[in-house]
Amino acid sequence: MKKGDLIQGTVTETHFPDRGTVIAEGKKIRVKGVLPGQEILFRLKRNGAEKAEGELKEVLTPSPDETAVPQCPQFGICGGCALQTLPYEKQLVLKEAHIRKLLMPVIRSKDCEFLPILGSPKPYEYRNKMEFSFGDEYKDGPMTLGLHKKHSMFDIVPACDCAIVHPDVRRIIAAVKEAAAASGVDFYHRTTGQGFYRHLLVRRAEKTGEILVNIITSTQVEYRFDSVVEKLLALPSEGRIVGILHTVNDSIADAIRDDGTELLYGRDWFTEELLGLTFKVSTFSFFQTNSGGAEVLYSVVRDMVGETKDKVIFDLYSGTGTIGQILAPVAKKVIGIEIIEAAVTAAKENAKRNGLTNCEFLAGDVLKKLDNITDKPDFIVLDPPREGVVPKALQKIIDYGVNGMVYISCKPTSLANDLEALQDAGYRVVKVQPVDMFPQTPHVETVCLMSRVER
Repeated sequence: MKKGDLIQGTVTETHFPDRGTVIAEGKKIRVKGVLPGQEILFRLKRNGAEKAEGELKEVLTPSPDETAVPQCPQFGICGGCALQTLPYEKQLVLKEAHIRKLLMPVIRSKDCEFLPILGSPKPYEYRNKMEFSFGDEYKDGPMTLGLHKKHSMFDIVPACDCAIVHPDVRRIIAAVKEAAAASGVDFYHRTTGQGFYRHLLVRRAEKTGEILVNIITSTQVEYRFDSVVEKLLALPSEGRIVGILHTVNDSIADAIRDDGTELLYGRDWFTEELLGLTFKVSTFSFFQTNSGGAEVLYSVVRDMVGETKDKVIFDLYSGTGTIGQILAPVAKKVIGIEIIEAAVTAAKENAKRNGLTNCEFLAGDVLKKLDNITDKPDFIVLDPPREGVVPKALQKIIDYGVNGMVYISCKPTSLANDLEALQDAGYRVVKVQPVDMFPQTPHVETVCLMSRVER
């Protein structure tokens, strides 16, 4: 068995997020993008003494659990969803098993309560935010608008039938794609740095139905979007477009960056409702992408925090202040810290809108901002970025010595690393609650309740 060989085998087990194990010639080989029980053909990419990796070429026989009919015609081609052939209840079983496998060896307290995973209220059409890319399906092909093809940095799969967004969003994708094609202006080519159309960002609130549309381009063409605005506003929809924007981005990176935004119609924010509160969300500010799932998640957080009367709560990495405001009605004071200034501005407006006078939201890096706060917390809620809390910031958080913390993680591998440091510092894990915020994908949210051990 040598590098480059094509090998056939059965996936014996999987690990978060989508890595499977195949045993060949007595060696365990890791292969990405597989499900337990699949018989696959893969190419051996690496054959080290301690680590072997393969690249999936073909699923020869599906897993016995793959009994669902995919809702999207691009499933298997698009790099977005990976689990549409699994019935939703089987997806939840798989995700819970992945979290258990990852966290239980790390958790030191024998009496930790690992709760069954909670599912999303909607397994399809749940996303309130999606970013789409302009490009072509194959080299020098016609312009399309969609998502990256699986395992490809350049090819784009059309997303007019995307199954995890609301039908209103699908209609918007089709309309913008048609308008862009009719304009005669080319898309931005990453290989040459030439072209105009780059991305489409659509946000649609689940509860209010309000919609923001943002077209992202380079500055290489002077173009008026009057006809595009007219076309979008004429679309039949269940919700209502409240804002249409044009953002320019000349960065070479294939990511949305705001180098300047022009309001073409309406306003640059929409409102969403969670657990009886109303939140104003701007086009680029962080907000959970599954509104129904967010209500499940934040209910878990509220229950884990428990009694908050006369307590000062720090809401770190607070985004638009959703968690802090959900806790604020029964707390003495909530202080939120978020690095994105637009999100902090929205958080302050949201608190005012919801009649909350005991919330304070600060813009800045958690690591630096904690040094400027005179208040001492009684409880801390952490909802950090995917890579977790930077070690220096985590140490400052530990130094407060609070009796309880809730850690919310969208990347359990990062959570596992931070739990090691927190346990070393005298905290024990009391509860773990997985919450599925991302149906049809391998990703999952995890909430941990921790308490300080008396020494």
